[in-house]
Amino acid sequence: MAREFSVIIERDADGYFVASVPALRGCHTQATSLDELMTRVREAVELCLEVQGESVEPLDFIGVQRITVA
Repeated sequence: MAREFSVIIERDADGYFVASVPALRGCHTQATSLDELMTRVREAVELCLEVQGESVEPLDFIGVQRITVA
């Protein structure tokens, strides 16, 4: 059964792409290219589902908001 998860992608100070899956605690990975990142994040999701179980319910993605903190 195919499942969908939202993935947050950012770029760190060293230029690496970093992906995290909010619905799966501890599910994140990094890579130097977006293509490699997507391969790795799919692998990370599969591993997290094995550990956390299939009963994990995906969260509905609402949006991203940038804030400034002094």
